[in-house]
Amino acid sequence: MPWQPPPEDPALRSDRFAIRLRGLEKAFNGHPVLRGTDLDIERGKINTIIGGSGQGKSVLVKHVIGLLKPDRGHVFVDGVDIPSLAEYDLNQIRRKFGMLFQYAALFDSLTVAENIEFPLVEHSSLDRAERARLVREGLASLGLPESLLEKYPAELSGGQRKRVGLARALVLKPEILLYDEPTTGLDPIATQNVDDMIRDISQQTRVTSVVISHDMASTFRIGDRISMLHEGQIIESGSPDEIRCSRDPVLRRFIETSGAVQLEPL
Repeated sequence: MPWQPPPEDPALRSDRFAIRLRGLEKAFNGHPVLRGTDLDIERGKINTIIGGSGQGKSVLVKHVIGLLKPDRGHVFVDGVDIPSLAEYDLNQIRRKFGMLFQYAALFDSLTVAENIEFPLVEHSSLDRAERARLVREGLASLGLPESLLEKYPAELSGGQRKRVGLARALVLKPEILLYDEPTTGLDPIATQNVDDMIRDISQQTRVTSVVISHDMASTFRIGDRISMLHEGQIIESGSPDEIRCSRDPVLRRFIETSGAVQLEPL
């Protein structure tokens, strides 16, 4: 029998928002990290989550993809509360997601072609020829030459590794893309190239993007919606223009300290 998705909660199913977090709480060894977090992720847009180190950004995203279960609260993906799902149903929901990890997290022992092909081998029944075609298409769509296919990650530049990692994340045509600090460790030119790549993919595919970042120049360059996580809660969300006009002192200090973005005067 074909897999049937779990029932949706009509109250939390939204055409505008692909993901909705409500009252999310998580503690580790008695130390609270998320403290009743509420967040809406806008469908088809680039949603950037900013915040200082240790504020729980990565923990939040691990809840979104079901790698962690909250102590309390809900994670609705297209209206389905994923913490309540059995493992089989959760694995089916995860197929909606692709993820670009920090530093791309490519397999060092696999070639570029084998890295991109890996999700197809694990999660599809396509034959080798069809997988190879999709790998080549994925590489070309990100402006990389076929000559890279037989290279290993150690032979690539930082920007090339990011693009190969994104090609791997996209090969199963996900509805939602998660980026964990995508510009970390890159020089300014490579950073702008990655920003352009994220924006181009968003515009071409209308994928829902969630970007964890502490790079304010990048955040305001690509973000459609920016949310700040501080002490386990989202203290403000809005468009870049709305965030520039924020009166929240914590948010303003965090952005102004970067020196990359000019906020509107109070």
